[in-house]
Amino acid sequence: MSSFETPQETERGFGLSSREARVIGGASILMGINVVLMYAFAQIPQLAEINNYLFGVAPILGVIVYGAAIMGGELVAERGVKGGDMGIAFVGMLILQLAFGIFGAGVLSQAPQVLQVEILGLTAVVVAVMTALISGYVYARSTTFEHWGRFANFSFIGGVLVILVGSFVLPVLLLVGFVLIFLGFLLRLGYEIWQVRDNRDASAALQTIGVYIAVAGVFVHVLQLVLRYVLSQE
Repeated sequence: MSSFETPQETERGFGLSSREARVIGGASILMGINVVLMYAFAQIPQLAEINNYLFGVAPILGVIVYGAAIMGGELVAERGVKGGDMGIAFVGMLILQLAFGIFGAGVLSQAPQVLQVEILGLTAVVVAVMTALISGYVYARSTTFEHWGRFANFSFIGGVLVILVGSFVLPVLLLVGFVLIFLGFLLRLGYEIWQVRDNRDASAALQTIGVYIAVAGVFVHVLQLVLRYVLSQE
């Protein structure tokens, strides 16, 4: 993924420039659209059932399909931005929105409709707090976070391999795979925030895409945890 490239000189500080605010605002808008899509798609049984089919056949199938959609959507969107073709960029963003939206809808549909808004709201609060904590940590330290990008890739790869084994041999490993992929998105979020902080000559649009993907990845994992918690209280 191209957003995992180019180490930059590290700076420190908490003040946000107008450019940083645009990136954060853009990523927030994209994430907001995704949350609305998750709720809307959860009301469409055919879309909500996609998760059950993919992960029901074998969890690794769902991971591969959604992983390919996210990577493909990012590559297409970045290609459009770099080439100045907003049509291609829009197609890439559409793929990303559909991938995260359908996956989130599949998770959300496991809860009664009356609880779905509450679950999305709680998830949004938790993700906002986690993002604020990671951002505060990154901005407070005058060091590079390039290694977080590498660690994120290792975590993603490890998670996929563990889920592959868990799908056919040791189901208990599926939880380990979930944790590794969740950790991968958290690390990527820290990396993307560092890029926004220090790589000020990069395209704000590309950085917006990077932050959005990281936040969306964290969101769908927290959503699964919040869902379990809320349902356990009923």
